[in-house]
Amino acid sequence: MAEGSAKTDDMGTAKAPAKRRSGGKAANEKLVRAYLEAFNAHDVEAMGELLHQDAIWDVVPLGIMRGRVEAMAFERGVVEAIPDLEVITERIVADTLRVAAEWRVRGTFTGAPFQGIDPTGRSIELRGFDLFEVEDGQIKRNTAYYDGASFARAVGMLPPQDSGAEKAMTSAFNTATKLRKQVAELRNR
Repeated sequence: MAEGSAKTDDMGTAKAPAKRRSGGKAANEKLVRAYLEAFNAHDVEAMGELLHQDAIWDVVPLGIMRGRVEAMAFERGVVEAIPDLEVITERIVADTLRVAAEWRVRGTFTGAPFQGIDPTGRSIELRGFDLFEVEDGQIKRNTAYYDGASFARAVGMLPPQDSGAEKAMTSAFNTATKLRKQVAELRNR
Protein backbone atom coordinates (compact mmCIF):
# COMPACT_ATOMS: atom_id res chain seq x y z
CA MET A 1 0.00 0.00 0.00
CA ALA A 2 1.36 3.46 -0.90
CA GLU A 3 2.28 5.76 1.97
CA GLY A 4 -0.61 8.06 2.83
CA SER A 5 -3.18 5.71 1.26
CA ALA A 6 -6.30 4.90 3.23
CA LYS A 7 -6.48 1.44 4.78
CA THR A 8 -9.50 -0.74 4.05
CA ASP A 9 -11.21 -3.57 5.87
CA ASP A 10 -11.99 -7.03 4.38
CA MET A 11 -15.02 -5.58 2.57
CA GLY A 12 -12.99 -2.80 0.91
CA THR A 13 -14.48 -0.09 3.14
CA ALA A 14 -12.09 2.72 4.06
CA LYS A 15 -11.08 2.75 7.72
CA ALA A 16 -10.42 5.87 9.74
CA PRO A 17 -6.73 6.41 10.45
CA ALA A 18 -5.60 4.89 13.73
CA LYS A 19 -5.72 7.30 16.65
CA ARG A 20 -2.48 8.02 18.42
CA ARG A 21 -2.39 6.02 21.60
CA SER A 22 -0.96 6.60 24.95
CA GLY A 23 0.94 4.06 26.98
CA GLY A 24 -0.49 2.15 29.88
CA LYS A 25 -1.15 3.60 33.30
CA ALA A 26 2.26 2.62 34.67
CA ALA A 27 4.12 4.04 31.65
CA ASN A 28 2.20 7.32 31.85
CA GLU A 29 2.82 7.65 35.57
CA LYS A 30 6.53 6.94 35.04
CA LEU A 31 6.68 9.62 32.33
CA VAL A 32 5.10 12.27 34.57
CA ARG A 33 7.24 11.28 37.56
CA ALA A 34 10.32 11.68 35.35
CA TYR A 35 9.07 15.13 34.32
CA LEU A 36 8.47 16.18 37.95
CA GLU A 37 11.88 14.84 38.99
CA ALA A 38 13.53 16.84 36.20
CA PHE A 39 11.57 19.92 37.33
CA ASN A 40 12.72 19.36 40.90
CA ALA A 41 16.32 19.07 39.62
CA HIS A 42 15.83 22.28 37.55
CA ASP A 43 16.82 20.29 34.45
CA VAL A 44 14.78 22.13 31.85
CA GLU A 45 16.44 20.26 28.97
CA ALA A 46 15.40 16.89 30.42
CA MET A 47 11.88 18.24 30.95
CA GLY A 48 11.73 19.34 27.33
CA GLU A 49 12.72 15.90 26.07
CA LEU A 50 9.55 14.48 27.67
CA LEU A 51 7.25 16.94 25.89
CA HIS A 52 5.57 16.58 22.54
CA GLN A 53 6.80 19.16 20.01
CA ASP A 54 3.26 20.61 19.84
CA ALA A 55 2.64 20.53 23.59
CA ILE A 56 0.10 22.90 25.07
CA TRP A 57 0.88 24.33 28.50
CA ASP A 58 -2.24 25.85 30.06
CA VAL A 59 -1.22 27.54 33.30
CA VAL A 60 -4.66 28.64 34.43
CA PRO A 61 -3.67 31.78 36.43
CA LEU A 62 -1.34 32.99 33.65
CA GLY A 63 -2.36 31.77 30.21
CA ILE A 64 -1.61 29.24 27.49
CA MET A 65 1.79 28.50 26.02
CA ARG A 66 1.88 26.62 22.73
CA GLY A 67 4.65 24.26 21.70
CA ARG A 68 7.59 22.75 23.51
CA VAL A 69 9.68 25.91 23.18
CA GLU A 70 7.11 28.18 24.87
CA ALA A 71 6.33 25.60 27.57
CA MET A 72 9.99 25.19 28.43
CA ALA A 73 10.57 28.96 28.40
CA PHE A 74 7.87 29.21 31.07
CA GLU A 75 9.37 26.40 33.17
CA ARG A 76 12.85 27.91 32.79
CA GLY A 77 11.42 31.20 34.06
CA VAL A 78 10.07 29.44 37.16
CA VAL A 79 13.36 27.79 38.13
CA GLU A 80 15.39 30.91 37.34
CA ALA A 81 13.09 33.04 39.53
CA ILE A 82 13.14 30.60 42.44
CA PRO A 83 16.64 29.09 42.45
CA ASP A 84 15.99 26.92 45.52
CA LEU A 85 12.62 25.67 44.26
CA GLU A 86 11.61 22.28 45.64
CA VAL A 87 8.71 20.30 44.19
CA ILE A 88 6.99 17.85 46.52
CA THR A 89 4.67 15.43 44.74
CA GLU A 90 1.77 14.68 47.06
CA ARG A 91 -0.20 12.26 44.90
CA ILE A 92 -0.32 10.93 41.35
CA VAL A 93 -3.22 9.14 39.67
CA ALA A 94 -2.86 7.81 36.13
CA ASP A 95 -4.98 6.21 33.46
CA THR A 96 -4.15 5.32 29.87
CA LEU A 97 -4.49 8.90 28.59
CA ARG A 98 -4.03 11.25 31.56
CA VAL A 99 -2.01 11.70 34.72
CA ALA A 100 -3.17 13.88 37.60
CA ALA A 101 -0.51 15.19 39.95
CA GLU A 102 -1.11 17.07 43.18
CA TRP A 103 1.96 18.96 44.36
CA ARG A 104 3.46 21.56 46.65
CA VAL A 105 6.34 23.85 45.82
CA ARG A 106 8.46 25.92 48.11
CA GLY A 107 11.41 28.17 47.63
CA THR A 108 12.60 31.75 47.79
CA PHE A 109 11.92 34.36 45.10
CA THR A 110 15.53 35.59 44.86
CA GLY A 111 16.44 34.89 41.23
CA ALA A 112 15.29 36.43 37.98
CA PRO A 113 12.06 38.39 37.53
CA PHE A 114 8.99 36.17 36.99
CA GLN A 115 6.18 37.24 34.67
CA GLY A 116 7.39 40.84 34.96
CA ILE A 117 7.60 40.75 38.78
CA ASP A 118 10.98 41.63 40.27
CA PRO A 119 12.29 39.21 42.92
CA THR A 120 11.35 40.16 46.46
CA GLY A 121 13.45 37.70 48.45
CA ARG A 122 10.31 36.28 50.04
CA SER A 123 9.58 32.62 50.71
CA ILE A 124 6.91 30.94 48.65
CA GLU A 125 4.91 27.84 49.41
CA LEU A 126 2.08 26.90 47.08
CA ARG A 127 -0.17 23.92 46.49
CA GLY A 128 -1.31 23.01 43.02
CA PHE A 129 -2.57 20.41 40.61
CA ASP A 130 -1.54 19.46 37.08
CA LEU A 131 -3.54 17.38 34.64
CA PHE A 132 -1.16 15.94 32.06
CA GLU A 133 -2.35 14.37 28.81
CA VAL A 134 -0.04 11.80 27.25
CA GLU A 135 0.25 10.90 23.58
CA ASP A 136 2.79 8.61 21.94
CA GLY A 137 4.92 8.42 25.07
CA GLN A 138 5.24 12.20 25.46
CA ILE A 139 3.37 14.84 27.40
CA LYS A 140 1.04 16.50 24.90
CA ARG A 141 -0.84 18.88 27.22
CA ASN A 142 -0.69 20.12 30.77
CA THR A 143 -3.35 22.12 32.55
CA ALA A 144 -1.89 23.51 35.77
CA TYR A 145 -3.93 24.98 38.59
CA TYR A 146 -2.65 26.98 41.55
CA ASP A 147 -3.95 29.94 43.51
CA GLY A 148 -2.58 33.07 41.88
CA ALA A 149 -3.67 35.21 44.85
CA SER A 150 -1.61 32.99 47.19
CA PHE A 151 1.41 33.54 44.95
CA ALA A 152 0.77 37.30 44.94
CA ARG A 153 0.51 37.29 48.75
CA ALA A 154 3.68 35.22 49.09
CA VAL A 155 5.76 37.61 46.98
CA GLY A 156 4.25 40.70 48.62
CA MET A 157 2.03 41.98 45.78
CA LEU A 158 -1.07 41.51 47.94
CA PRO A 159 -1.33 41.94 51.69
CA PRO A 160 -1.58 38.88 53.92
CA GLN A 161 -5.01 37.25 54.04
CA ASP A 162 -7.29 38.62 56.79
CA SER A 163 -4.79 41.36 57.65
CA GLY A 164 -5.76 44.96 58.36
CA ALA A 165 -4.19 45.94 55.03
CA GLU A 166 -6.36 43.43 53.18
CA LYS A 167 -9.49 44.66 54.95
CA ALA A 168 -8.61 48.25 54.06
CA MET A 169 -7.96 47.27 50.43
CA THR A 170 -11.31 45.45 50.27
CA SER A 171 -13.09 48.43 51.81
CA ALA A 172 -11.48 50.83 49.31
CA PHE A 173 -12.45 48.51 46.44
CA ASN A 174 -16.06 48.32 47.65
CA THR A 175 -16.23 52.10 48.03
CA ALA A 176 -14.94 52.58 44.47
CA THR A 177 -17.47 50.02 43.20
CA LYS A 178 -20.35 51.86 44.90
CA LEU A 179 -19.15 55.20 43.48
CA ARG A 180 -18.95 53.76 39.94
CA LYS A 181 -22.48 52.40 40.33
CA GLN A 182 -23.78 55.79 41.53
CA VAL A 183 -22.08 57.60 38.62
CA ALA A 184 -23.59 55.09 36.16
CA GLU A 185 -27.04 55.64 37.66
CA LEU A 186 -26.67 59.43 37.40
CA ARG A 187 -25.65 59.13 33.73
CA ASN A 188 -28.69 56.96 32.94
CA ARG A 189 -31.22 59.51 34.29
